Amino acid sequence: MLKINKKILEKSLKYDGNVILKYHIEYPEIEGSSAGIVNFNKENQKMALDLQKRSEQELYNEAIKTYKYNKQNGYPLMVFEVNRVFKITLNVDDIVSLYYDEYIFDGGAHGTTLRTSETWDIRENKKIELYQLFKNPYFLQNIFKQINSQIEKNPSIYFEDNCKMVIDNFNPKSFFITNKGVSVYYQQYDIAPYSSGIRVFEI
Repeated sequence: MLKINKKILEKSLKYDGNVILKYHIEYPEIEGSSAGIVNFNKENQKMALDLQKRSEQELYNEAIKTYKYNKQNGYPLMVFEVNRVFKITLNVDDIVSLYYDEYIFDGGAHGTTLRTSETWDIRENKKIELYQLFKNPYFLQNIFKQINSQIEKNPSIYFEDNCKMVIDNFNPKSFFITNKGVSVYYQQYDIAPYSSGIRVFEI
C-alpha cells in the first residue's frame, strides 16, 4: 500500500471588505520518487493549481460582478464557492484508483458537482483504461445490461428514457475501482434529475 497524503489549497477572497468567494481544493500526493509517483503527483497537483487559478481569476471576477449587481439592486450578499475533494477507492499493489467531486456555486438556484476519476498502475507509470479490466470484447454490452438491471430496482429516481440515456451518456473514463470491483458513474442530469445526484453502478 502506498502512502498517500492529502494536500489542500484554500482561501477566502474579499471585495469591498466582504468575502465573495471561498475555495477548498484537495489533491493527493504519494510519498516516494519513482517515475510513476512523480507523474501521478505532478498531474494531480497541476489540476489543483489550474482550479485555484480559475477560482482566483475567472470565478472571482464573476463574483465581483454579482456582488455589484446584488448591492445595486438590494439583494443579499452571495458567496461563490469552490469545493474539490477526493476519495481513494483502491490502494493495493501499486494500483491507485480515486475520484474527485468538484462542487462549484457561481450563482443561481444551486451549485453543480462534476465527478472525475483516474486509476493508475504506479509501477508501470501509466493510467489504466476501462477496457483493460475486462477480457470479453463485448464488455460494454454486459455493463449496460447490469446498469439497466440496477435501474429497474428503483426506476422512479431516473428519467423515463433512461435506457437510451445510459448508452448515449456513457463515458469510458467515468469509472473507478474498489475492493468489490469496477464502479461506473453518470454525472448529474445524465440519466436522472439533479435531486438523484451522481448515479454509481457496481459492475
